[in-house]
This record gives sequence, structure tokens and C-alpha cells, in this order.
Amino acid sequence: MANENKITLAGLAKLASVSTSTVSRALNDNPLIKKETRERLQALAKEHNFSLNRAASRLRTQKTNVVAVILNLTDSTDQSISDPFLLKVVGDLNQELNQMGYELLLSNSLMATEDWANYFISSSRADGIIVIGQGKSTDNIEKVANSGAPLVVWGDPIGLSNYSVVGSNNELGGYLATKHLIEGACKNILFLGDPEHAEMSERHKGYIRALTEFNLDVRRNLTLSCDITSKAAYDKIAAAILEKGLFFDGVVATSDMVALGALKALKERYIGIPSDVGIVGFDDIAMAELLHPSLTTIKQDTKSAAKIMVQQLVKQLNGQAAQSTVIDIELIERNSSRTH
Repeated sequence: MANENKITLAGLAKLASVSTSTVSRALNDNPLIKKETRERLQALAKEHNFSLNRAASRLRTQKTNVVAVILNLTDSTDQSISDPFLLKVVGDLNQELNQMGYELLLSNSLMATEDWANYFISSSRADGIIVIGQGKSTDNIEKVANSGAPLVVWGDPIGLSNYSVVGSNNELGGYLATKHLIEGACKNILFLGDPEHAEMSERHKGYIRALTEFNLDVRRNLTLSCDITSKAAYDKIAAAILEKGLFFDGVVATSDMVALGALKALKERYIGIPSDVGIVGFDDIAMAELLHPSLTTIKQDTKSAAKIMVQQLVKQLNGQAAQSTVIDIELIERNSSRTH
């Protein structure tokens, strides 16, 4: 008899070819699930001697009015909570959550356990989870989605996912940044960033599309992979110039912080910006306008994104389905790039 309750919620879901959240709701007699489906899943659970942990179930019905916001920082990055863009997203989310009557509980993926749903939701620390960044691996995010916990992710909304993703059209952003440099007479354009990261990968695709469209040699594909920090970008540019000399006349940076590192490395070597090298960043952090020269960049509308992320999370908290949403972007032209 010791093994009679070994089947998991996920196991039942697989047997029934439905999501874990559907099984959970059916076993809790949630009216959002059709009666026939509820009865079928309840019968299946009975057949396999499965019963929900009622104490845990009761805990989960007690609202905390708290939303956990997780910065998805992996071990392979030095990017931190002090990154101005991340702070901007967190600030906008906090404002939107407060307006909806929720408090924000800030954490990061290095502090939280691997089982975010259990850590934040089952333990009644929070009602839902918003993750900032898909990173290189979505394993932990997938676990939350499969648990049926309310979840929204800031990331790449174009890719396939079984959870709500809100984010910019990153491919278009990479395309617009590269096209702008080409129209400013740049011919050897460097892509600086980490193309293995979900959002950065899309920006890299846009970069390649622009090179192809304007008949520039895509085979050269001047891509320098580096972490999403100004120090990593500085070190990468400095090393590249030391090895090859100045072999590029434009830089598409995957973030403003990456652009800032490139800017510093070039200026220290008395390379003119934009006369010798044009630079376009991505994010439009407050600092971008204050740099010398001021930074041309792709603006991400974090305020609109935060509003939509909170709306999609609240939908799930009310038992409704959420969807992925693409946010508009805009090229902000400043002094780090040449005019047409």
C-alpha cells in the first residue's frame, strides 16, 4: 500500500493528455473546467488512488496579494540587479502591481530554489510569478508553467511557449539598428552581445536580415559574443582591436550597457564616434541620453510592457487564460551614429 499514491499530478495530466493546471482545477471542482472533464479526471484520479494534498490546496486558495518578481540571472552572467534596464522594468512593474492592489516581492534566480512554484506559490509567499528574462535556459520557467501556477515572463514573445510571454519585437529591433548604421554608410558592422540568449538571438536575426537586404557580406558575420555587461563588452572590444586593429565601422550592441562598454573602449583608443565607428544600443536607459556622445538606441516601452504583464497575470489569478504580447519598439536617433 506504500506505493498507492506515487502517481504525481503531472503523471495524471500526461495520462489524460491535459495540462497539470486543468487536472488541479478539476480535482478542486473548479467550475471553469467543463463538468464532463471534471468527472473524467476525478474518476482517473480515483482509479490511481491519487488525492490532492488538501492542506496545501487550502493554503493556495488563501490570497497573499503579493506577486513574486524573479530576475532570471544565470550562473554564466555577471549581469546583476543593479543593471539600469532591469531596475526600470522592476520599477514599472511595482507601480502597476501597486495600482492593482498587489505588493511586489523581488527575488533573483540565484537566491530562489530551482522549484519556483513550490517556493513562492505552494508556500503562500505569493499568488503569482513574473519572471524577467528567459535567459539561455527556460527549464525553471517550464517547471512553473507545468505546475499550473499563474506565470508571466518578460522575454521573447515570438518564440513558441506554453506560458504568457510579453516583450519587444527583438528581431525588428536588431534589423532597425543595423539598417540605421548601413544608411549612415557603415559597411563592416559588428554585432556585440550574446546570441545564445533568447532575446539577443532574435536581435542577431534582425542584424543578419538587414545585412542580407542591403547586400553586405553575411559570410563575414562580424559577431563578438559577450556577457550583457559593460565590462564584458569593454574587454571584448579592447581585445579585438589589439588583435586585429579597427576592422569595423559600426556596432550593434545588444543592450545599452553593452554599448556603454564599447563606447569606453573606443574612446580610450582615440577612435572617433560616430566619425570612425557608429554605435546603436538597445533599451533606452536614462543614461543613454547623458553619455558623450549621446547614444542612439532602440527604445523598449517598459511602462506598457509592465501594464500588460500585470494584466495577463491578473487574468490567470481570476482563472482566465493569458496570452503572449509583442510590444512596439522605436529607434531613438542621437549622436553616436551618423546621420543619413
